[in-house]
Amino acid sequence: MNAKQVAAEKAVSFLDDGMTIGLGTGSTAYWAIEKIAEEMKKRKWRIRAIATSVRSEEHGRSLGIPIYSFADIGTIDVTIDGADEADEKLSLIKGGGGALLREKIVATNSNQLIIVADDSKMVKTLGKFPLPVEVVLFGWERTLEKLRLLGCSPTRRMKESGPYLTDNGNYIVDCAFGEIEDPEATHGRINAITGVVDNGLFINIARRLVVGFENGESRVISR
Repeated sequence: MNAKQVAAEKAVSFLDDGMTIGLGTGSTAYWAIEKIAEEMKKRKWRIRAIATSVRSEEHGRSLGIPIYSFADIGTIDVTIDGADEADEKLSLIKGGGGALLREKIVATNSNQLIIVADDSKMVKTLGKFPLPVEVVLFGWERTLEKLRLLGCSPTRRMKESGPYLTDNGNYIVDCAFGEIEDPEATHGRINAITGVVDNGLFINIARRLVVGFENGESRVISR
């Protein structure tokens, strides 16, 4: 069992029958979705789920997890999602998979966000991983230049066929800061730029961080 799977399966142990669950996106959240489906069948769980991306929705449906929309549910009990970086204060960088906006919408409408990660994602200071920023297509060049003025090196995310588009039809600009000494202030400065939809800094949102290790052990950090 790899470290990502260790973290994901430990996080699923905090779930229970009857819950409404947020399904995260990414390589670690993948294992959480797998384990949720396994527990649902083994323990006869009656759950409802809302997905943070088209990819996670398709994955959940393929395993028999009932997927709902916000129109069909009230509060989300627990969301399990991954992170690209996390510090001891549970500040996060997310969005490497391009789903940061939907992830943040689901997370901020959840009673509890549990982050799952392998130990390589733990950092003292956020910023080595380029910070994803979702921007609208119109005027994106000017938005990128304003992001550059914040002291980062911004790059529009690409794929083989052209610019990467989010599930919401927006671009992702990956902003290499090196170090983000004040994540809360940086979050505010980025989101104050017209043309920015949101960014991948998750501050004071996560309640638990479950870190997995290759030796099969896990560590739970709570806020």
